[in-house]
Amino acid sequence: MSAKIRHVLAGWLTEWIVRFLVKTKISPNTLTLIGLALNIAVAWVLAKGYFLAGGLLSLFSGWFDLLDGALARSSKRTTRFGALLDSTLDRFSEAVLFLGLLIFYSGQNKPLEVLLIYATIVGSIMVSYVRARAEGLGLKSEVGIFTRSERVILLALGLILAQFWPKSLQAVLWILAVGTNLTALQRLLHGWKQTRADKPRN
Repeated sequence: MSAKIRHVLAGWLTEWIVRFLVKTKISPNTLTLIGLALNIAVAWVLAKGYFLAGGLLSLFSGWFDLLDGALARSSKRTTRFGALLDSTLDRFSEAVLFLGLLIFYSGQNKPLEVLLIYATIVGSIMVSYVRARAEGLGLKSEVGIFTRSERVILLALGLILAQFWPKSLQAVLWILAVGTNLTALQRLLHGWKQTRADKPRN
């Protein structure tokens, strides 16, 4: 999914509720904190093994995560700290969801799933880190299909389908474990291509 398509889709999903939120005077940072709280609640649901409910709730919390940025832009309350807070808590939110799954599978003595979850967490962190570091160096780094939005949707799909096909979540974890790390490497390669002509610094 391209960045342009994601932007259009996010606008379509949030426009109607943002109009209401602007009138309530709630701050974007408050929404960011609420989003984290929702994801912690979803993680508890996953740790208990309620995958269908967890999948549906993760879609809701993922949609909720879009609202803070949309509200900040619509109400003209964008700040650098707000952007930093949003990005930071997005990482925590994603990690806590996988922590819920990690707790569940640890209790079920499923070492493969535990390993796949660990690899996915590392890959997800590196996807975000490579982009942040590259942009800090003035490089473009939005390539790759396993951005946060795609990861949330794919995980939710695996959780929901697990109700009917138990192996679906393991398949999704394989895709995420491999795909996130390949996306991080893809972004690293993209950065290298942009800097091939650079001369070494003295």
